[in-house]
Amino acid sequence: MPETPHSEFWKGIKPVENVFREGGLPEVYMPNIAEGDERYWVPISETVSSKPVWISPSKNMWADVLMSKSAGLVNRHYHPHPIWAYTISGKWAYLEHSWTATAGDFIYETPGESHTLVCYDHPDPMKVFFVVSGPLMWLDDDGNTTGHFDVFDYMKLARDHYDAVGIGADYVDTLIR
Repeated sequence: MPETPHSEFWKGIKPVENVFREGGLPEVYMPNIAEGDERYWVPISETVSSKPVWISPSKNMWADVLMSKSAGLVNRHYHPHPIWAYTISGKWAYLEHSWTATAGDFIYETPGESHTLVCYDHPDPMKVFFVVSGPLMWLDDDGNTTGHFDVFDYMKLARDHYDAVGIGADYVDTLIR
């Protein structure tokens, strides 16, 4: 039960008794996803880390908070599927676009987009909530594919990191839906 209502008009409404259909899994609830124990941030480059908050192997998707505490760079990549981003703090951009994102900005990345994510020096760390669908295709300086990074690579990276920092690789299982 959530917090007890006081003056809200809906305070007498009865909750649904059978919340989950057969085979349904509970939601993932994480308070303050952009804060907390730094061991939960998985390094994905020398300057950028990712905190997974939801993972779906069956959809090849994940949601995370990307963070860089100073100037940073994520490998140049191509998205064959859409991506959604909401900037929590800091400043970041894609070298290939005319905008620079700061706190409160939303970005929808269309399928078929290639770009280079850069993080600026800023008083606040760059933190962006991303929903990633499908793989990231790594690109060289000329835009040629050199590799990929999908949900299975992400889960392995996270499991290895969580094992190394004492959280335990099985923590990743709590995020899978």
